[in-house]
Amino acid sequence: MGQLTASISHEVAQPIAASITNANAALRWLGADPPDLEEAGAALNRILRNGQRAKEVVGRIRAMVRREPPQKSQFDLNEMVREVIVLTQAELHRNGISLRAQLSESLPRVVADRIQLQQVLLNLILNAVESMAGIRDQERDLLIITEPDDARCMRVVVSDSGPGLTPDSIPPLFEAFYTTKPGGMGMGLSICRSIVEAHGGRIWAEPNEPHGAVFAFTVPGEQTAISGLNGNSA
Repeated sequence: MGQLTASISHEVAQPIAASITNANAALRWLGADPPDLEEAGAALNRILRNGQRAKEVVGRIRAMVRREPPQKSQFDLNEMVREVIVLTQAELHRNGISLRAQLSESLPRVVADRIQLQQVLLNLILNAVESMAGIRDQERDLLIITEPDDARCMRVVVSDSGPGLTPDSIPPLFEAFYTTKPGGMGMGLSICRSIVEAHGGRIWAEPNEPHGAVFAFTVPGEQTAISGLNGNSA
């Protein structure tokens, strides 16, 4: 029950915060002289999308706790990555972070729960943003890569130029309630691991060179996932 409560609190915090930001923006646009109804309407539409996203996240977490299989569909992995990048643009800009994306155009489609994989990538990006928040004497760089992992899986990599990881800090990273952040809940990476492993993939972390951290996860490609589904149904 403690893990479920912490998971929901952690995962809905981002869309709620985004909704508050957009509500304040809408009020400013409506209070302008003259009011900018187009901008206010756009902000309200973003609030609706974030509300729907929070609802979907809660539903997926509940399903995960009940051991229900992920709600899988076929989709373009790069398209999913681009959607998450759009969601984090404001946060990246606010923290002065330069983003580069190297997305392999030769990837097959994946069969996965799109919302859950978005949550994994979103968590990894926001963790990277937080890790670089205190940097003053070097560039804040974030790199996202999609590429084949092997003949069966696709790999998504998020690397940053933050303070990095020590060998001792890596093993407990994905354990529930482990955190190095003041006031952190220690659930984000634990949720990521549960989601990735439920899809038949793996997730790991390693130091970046010359500084920073690398987080990566794999997800089975289309043919592998379909074969697995057929095997399970048999």
